[in-house]
Amino acid sequence: MATGAVMHTFDVQVADVDRGVYEDLSLRMARHPSETDAFMMTRLLAYCLECTDGIAFTEGVSATDEPAVLVRDATGAITAWIEVGAPDADRLHRGSKVADRTVVYSHRDPAKLLPLWAGKKIHRAEEISLRTFDAGFVDAAASAVQRRNAVTLSVTEGQLYLDVNGASLSSALHEHPLG
Repeated sequence: MATGAVMHTFDVQVADVDRGVYEDLSLRMARHPSETDAFMMTRLLAYCLECTDGIAFTEGVSATDEPAVLVRDATGAITAWIEVGAPDADRLHRGSKVADRTVVYSHRDPAKLLPLWAGKKIHRAEEISLRTFDAGFVDAAASAVQRRNAVTLSVTEGQLYLDVNGASLSSALHEHPLG
């Protein structure tokens, strides 16, 4: 019998001083069997760092035509296409055409990711950024995740301060332009 998705709940306090966003969130995330803990944590961080009206998780790795996170306006139009991991150039091209803004969050080494997209046809590639974290940050955060989680995320001057179930971590948020 195939293993189903595992549900995780996250009670998150976000204090993003850089963007002026202060939110208390109760999030439920389904972790697909093929999804790593690091990918799930990166999805959570992307959601929190992009938190705004109309933000929602999609079906994640199960969705072939949507990113991990989407932002829609009141009319239902997609305003932000938020990818996680290492999406292929075609997904970024499509996302950039559909949304006003496209961004990628990854727990992987940017030096290995950026060449994957170099020279590929990506609509408005110069406007897309890859956002990464210090080496080991996402893995350390993912190792503290349980089925029910208490998370606090503070962001100030590009520095992240994260507490996951009592494990305190910090990382810079690194931004790498695609184009």
